[in-house]
Amino acid sequence: MTYDVVVIGGGAAGLNAASVLAQARRRVLVIDAGTPRNAPAARMRGYLSREGTSPADLLEAGRAEVRSYGGEVVREHVTGVRRDGAEFLVELKERVEVRARRLLVATGLRDDLPDVPGLAERWGRDVLHCPYCHGHEVRDRPIGVLGTDEEGPEHALMLRQWSDDVTLLSQVPIGDEDRRRLDARDVTVVEGPVTGLVVEDDRLTGARVAERDVLPIAAMFVTPGSTANDDLLIALGCDMDENGWVRTDPDGLTSVPGVWAAGNVAHDTAHVITAAGNGLVTAIAINADLVEADVQAALSARAAGAGRNGAA
Repeated sequence: MTYDVVVIGGGAAGLNAASVLAQARRRVLVIDAGTPRNAPAARMRGYLSREGTSPADLLEAGRAEVRSYGGEVVREHVTGVRRDGAEFLVELKERVEVRARRLLVATGLRDDLPDVPGLAERWGRDVLHCPYCHGHEVRDRPIGVLGTDEEGPEHALMLRQWSDDVTLLSQVPIGDEDRRRLDARDVTVVEGPVTGLVVEDDRLTGARVAERDVLPIAAMFVTPGSTANDDLLIALGCDMDENGWVRTDPDGLTSVPGVWAAGNVAHDTAHVITAAGNGLVTAIAINADLVEADVQAALSARAAGAGRNGAA
């Protein structure tokens, strides 16, 4: 069987695209490895009508929705993709392969956390990155901001909106203007390497500075780097921009005909609701492309039939 669309990645972007395509009566398969970026988070924010919903519950509801419209969702690992004529072959770890007319890659990204002992273990719980995703949860509590780059002061100033007890633990030099701005908003600055976290009863209670002083905090905000999970896009020959991210048009189409990208694999700052909306836009574009392909196939078939009848 050839699917109209194989969606690789079952996060908000991939599932929303699959739901839209399945409702358009396309044969859709979602292949999901089951390792969403936001799995450690207990709740998500900024999603109208879904405030406080756990990411796991959202994805479970999304999978059920796709299936309710006739789409398929499988837990599998994609090991490779390649073009085969006008179609694509998707190689899987547990199956041999599946065939698709169009591909949507929505494999997300991975966060590259600062190298501080214990940081990764608390990621998504009380080590956080996005004030709009987590600020409300830690409001009015002592907040630390790990300043590993020039964005540290601005991150701390933003978090001052949620708490009057904010400390910037700066790992890099701070300019005089940034110091004036921080001081004006009563943001404390502590310099020196953060060498570990203090955890009591499975709760973050402090950050250890220079291996001796402990700063009491209830949450630590960081600005991690990010790396797209784009191996499949690279293998397909998709163009990348100067920063190493896949190039797409506004509808998600890559430089390779028949291949689209949606969500965090193409947009590193997309929130859950943004990724879901991106999946909708991309799904509409994919369906429009398939509509045109179906029209062209029907015209070719009619012309071939007319030719045979004329020859007879």
